[in-house]
Amino acid sequence: MTAAGIARLAGVGRAAVSNWRRRHADFPKPVGGTETSPAFALRDIEQWLRDQGKLAEVPLRERVWQQLVGHPAGAAGALRQAGAVLLLVRDRPAAWKQLRGASDDADLTGVLPAMLDSVLAARLGDGHPVHGLTREALAPSAALVRATADLAALDGATEAYAFLLGRHLDANPRQYTLTPPGPAALMAELASLDGPLGSVLDPACGVGGLLAAAQERAAGQPDAPPLALHAQEGDPDLAALTALRLALSVPDAQVRVRAADTLRADAFPELAADAVLVHPPFNERNWGHDELAYDPRWEYGFPARTESELAWVQHALARLRPGGTAVLLMPPAAASRRSGRRIRADLLRRGALRAVIALPAGAAPPNGIPLHLWVLRKPDGSAQPAPQLLVVDTAGPAAGGTAGRDKLDWQTVRGAAVDAWQAFDRDGGVEELPGVRRSLAAIDLLDDDVDLAPARHLPPPAAAGGPAELARVRDRLTDTLARTTELTPRQDTATAPGPARWPLTTVGELARSGALVLRAGGPGSALPGVPYAVLTDHDVIAATGPTGVLPETAPATPAEEPVLVQEGDVVVPVLGGGAIARVIEGATVGAALGRNLTLLRPDPAALDPWFLAGFLRGTANNRQASSYASTATRLDVRRLQLPRLPLAEQRRYGRRFHDLAAFEEALRLASRLGEQLVQGMYDGFTDGSLAPD
Repeated sequence: MTAAGIARLAGVGRAAVSNWRRRHADFPKPVGGTETSPAFALRDIEQWLRDQGKLAEVPLRERVWQQLVGHPAGAAGALRQAGAVLLLVRDRPAAWKQLRGASDDADLTGVLPAMLDSVLAARLGDGHPVHGLTREALAPSAALVRATADLAALDGATEAYAFLLGRHLDANPRQYTLTPPGPAALMAELASLDGPLGSVLDPACGVGGLLAAAQERAAGQPDAPPLALHAQEGDPDLAALTALRLALSVPDAQVRVRAADTLRADAFPELAADAVLVHPPFNERNWGHDELAYDPRWEYGFPARTESELAWVQHALARLRPGGTAVLLMPPAAASRRSGRRIRADLLRRGALRAVIALPAGAAPPNGIPLHLWVLRKPDGSAQPAPQLLVVDTAGPAAGGTAGRDKLDWQTVRGAAVDAWQAFDRDGGVEELPGVRRSLAAIDLLDDDVDLAPARHLPPPAAAGGPAELARVRDRLTDTLARTTELTPRQDTATAPGPARWPLTTVGELARSGALVLRAGGPGSALPGVPYAVLTDHDVIAATGPTGVLPETAPATPAEEPVLVQEGDVVVPVLGGGAIARVIEGATVGAALGRNLTLLRPDPAALDPWFLAGFLRGTANNRQASSYASTATRLDVRRLQLPRLPLAEQRRYGRRFHDLAAFEEALRLASRLGEQLVQGMYDGFTDGSLAPD
């Protein structure tokens, strides 16, 4: 186990573990790992923690996890064994109880393989990928088997496996590409809007997130038929873990998972599914181009070597029943690369490609790219090809109309996509919303490029609004400029003869005296279903609302309580912010304090918050409290100074600082409106919606 694992066992931070290693000569020596990340024996660490009185007993969840990590078969192999045991405990509790009560370790691991094979075959069918559960493989696993069963008794088999799999995925973030819950649920909803699904295929299933979303969607639909889930995954370990996840989490569904390269060795050649959901691997060159030139799946054209995504599109269509729906998460380049234009053209001509929906950047990995959803429908031969293509861009609605300054609003993204597809699928067209959605005649897209990127075909909102929209922006700008004139600071007081010679104190001294409370921002975590908005250092610097989101805790893992800001708190960025201090008010109240921020909570009987924030913004004050030891200047908030003044005098200064803050915000708003007006006029002149005079 690593230092991070030791910290979790003892309920301390990693810094405490480092201190123990330095201060205690009897601290266990590393048994592996590297110099910067040493590994220790679990048994030695447990004993040392008990001897030091730092651990009464290792929590069961942590014990099972550490046994998985240190297992000779590796974490993935051990998780495969644990998942199979959990399935046995859940599906055949009487047999497990009899087996465990009557056997020692050798007998347990000797009889167990046959029982596991039986329950796996009954749940996953012949040919399932959960192999290798032999007597020899299980011989070192008796303690893991018993502890896993105990965890099932404590949490339930499904929750126990979700916890262990979640920890495994979190510990290996670069090894797996996960589809976030939001996009997965949206894909399942788009595929099932015209009726409940009976069978769903994911031919690149990964950890099974799309199929789990399909099952959740089906569970919420009345009169839904029994669900059949089919999945294929090229990585044998991942296929096994996914098969166990689905078998445990979807007890009422038929589950069939196979481990093989989908494009080269399709495991379901006769399947005609109601829906296909896919998050395919992007930009693969070695997808089978040379071996599969004459494959019957290439009904719309043989994909180029650089167009692996179009191979997945055609595989999805080949495995649908006539009239079935496929939804694929695609890289944006697949909509416009010239090498794929002939296949895109044929998909349009034959009515197979029905919609391209652009998601905001950050909706799914890779997070810097605004990915697309392609919605396809397999032609049934009984109707004329659909003459229209729906294009939707959800980035504008997601940003709340503030040019990306607010956090991603996933419910708005979902609403924009679902409303557009539902109306289009029902009526064959959709009412145009500038910058958001539009239906296009397929024939108009069949040019030399066949570029299907939504942004290329949606007029910007400002231009589409024409003179009326620009007039509204101009009026807002006029009002804002008038307000900046009203708020412009006036020199209506006597000029002081020289710099003030106030007695000074520091933030550190005020904190020690109880005049204010000092708190540092940190990662924190949220309980499942109780997310917090996070005020980040970028939000404070840009004077915007909170844009971050706390990560949810893994199941059965204690949440790390965040620091929540209150009315009248003063927040200071400690890295690269310059002379900035922000008083918390309005909608920001209740947000969690993010990293690289320090919160000062003044006692209102001793300190005025606007007085405090105003003096903290002084340039000379920040310069004397900053460190120039590195390229990134770090502010030592405790060294910031302010004068010792009576509360009445503080409030006199505080009122002026409050006026300056209002003037500053008005200037920001005027700047944003000015940019919007100027760009709107450029767009209006260039697209013909505005005349030069």
